[in-house]
Amino acid sequence: MFECPEYITFARQINATLAGKIIRQGSLGNSPHKFVWYNRAPEEFAALVPGKKVGEARAQGKWLFVPLEPGYVLLFGENGGKILYHAADSKLPEKYHLLITFEDGSALSGLTQMWGAFELYDSGKERERQYVKDMKPTPVDPDFSFPYFDVLINVLLEGEKRSVKSLLTQDQLIPGLGNALAQDILFNARLHPRHPLAELTPAQRRQLYDAIISTVQAAIAGGGRDDETNLFGQPGGYQRLMSSKTAGQPCPACGRPIEKIQYLGGACYFCPACQL
Repeated sequence: MFECPEYITFARQINATLAGKIIRQGSLGNSPHKFVWYNRAPEEFAALVPGKKVGEARAQGKWLFVPLEPGYVLLFGENGGKILYHAADSKLPEKYHLLITFEDGSALSGLTQMWGAFELYDSGKERERQYVKDMKPTPVDPDFSFPYFDVLINVLLEGEKRSVKSLLTQDQLIPGLGNALAQDILFNARLHPRHPLAELTPAQRRQLYDAIISTVQAAIAGGGRDDETNLFGQPGGYQRLMSSKTAGQPCPACGRPIEKIQYLGGACYFCPACQL
């Protein structure tokens, strides 16, 4: 599943490659999938997008906003799979959940493997979409400061008991993060996934905040994770420290084998010596 570094990479690549292109044709979903979300019927989408110009894309959390000017915004969200650029005269995918062709013969396609949104909104209405409206600050926003993070934890402690993994991956508390990046964040913070949020010391809160910022920035600098592909079908350059590929391998800090557990609906990879 794409997380914020992948969406930021997509936005940058779209702006360098697609901005200003004029749409010739748009199609939705020739490959049925019950967990793909559309807000337009295929006929309506096909009628609305021709002649529109691609504007400046931007990412926020796990959402990608691509203006189709004038008047519309194409919204990708919570996706896993492929979002790909196709040069003119290249072979287009046989299966897709979104396909847009441009007047110069190039194209953009989207195919999700698990779930995801391919939605077209009247400009401004995309901000009313569930999970977009009232989105909390993301790790790349100026408002995601340590004082904000500290208060967020204090507020959460007034409710149900949570672990540090829960903070990173559940309920859109920190938009843009998912299970993949959470593994490296927790390793960099030297915290076990099950470590109770209530037991974080002031120093550990700071370590966790710093690990969120540094890990996200490293993944952005690498153009996303190496287990996801970018707009051109190339894997990202950020290699995860804690993943299925490194399970059983020596911890990069202490050499003890990296372990795997199932927790909160997904696999967790961690060092039993370094992460407490």
